[in-house]
Amino acid sequence: MTQVILAFPGTGKTYFQQHTPLRVLDSDSSKFSWSSEGVRNPDFPGNYVAHIRESMGIADIVLVSSHAPVRDALVREGIPYTLVFPYRNLKDEYIERFRQRGSSEAFVDQVAKNWDGWISELEQQVGCTPVRLSAGQYLSDLFPQKT
Repeated sequence: MTQVILAFPGTGKTYFQQHTPLRVLDSDSSKFSWSSEGVRNPDFPGNYVAHIRESMGIADIVLVSSHAPVRDALVREGIPYTLVFPYRNLKDEYIERFRQRGSSEAFVDQVAKNWDGWISELEQQVGCTPVRLSAGQYLSDLFPQKT
């Protein structure tokens, strides 16, 4: 059975996909949420949820965006998911992770500005299985690695 995991930015989705023996699909929501540069796709998040449904059974794990419209659409559609996100006190660690991976300063600033609000939303999310990451912990720490 496929596990759907919504993981906060900086939790190590790309590394996990590359270092686990599991079949993992990293599903980038930006391919579904924009119809062209600066123009939102009116079919989002329905088109993204359809893609997630199509991916179930193909992969062991489907990694999905943790944005609110996606979370809420999955709950409405009855698709169970695990929500992986850091503890609130790890803001500085995550800001450093973003800088280390080469994220733009605009992205870093956006996360820094919205950190408390976004973490609060994730803490209050219903209809999912929440998993909190501690300091120094990544998504890959939750699953087996290639040997």
